Amino acid sequence: MARKALIAKAKLKPKYSTRIIRRCQICGRSKGYMRKFHVCRICFREMARQGQLPGIKKSSW
Repeated sequence: MARKALIAKAKLKPKYSTRIIRRCQICGRSKGYMRKFHVCRICFREMARQGQLPGIKKSSW
């Protein structure tokens, strides 16, 4: 879980558009972020396993 201060700081509008810090909407993690889903890899995996992401299924071969 990310610190509350860092999450609040990321929500502020940056001076320049290239300084945007994208964070997971669920846990606030900044690394392993997936833009298409707006979540980190860990939350993505949990949501996909629970069937909360339409069109995503676990691959197996």
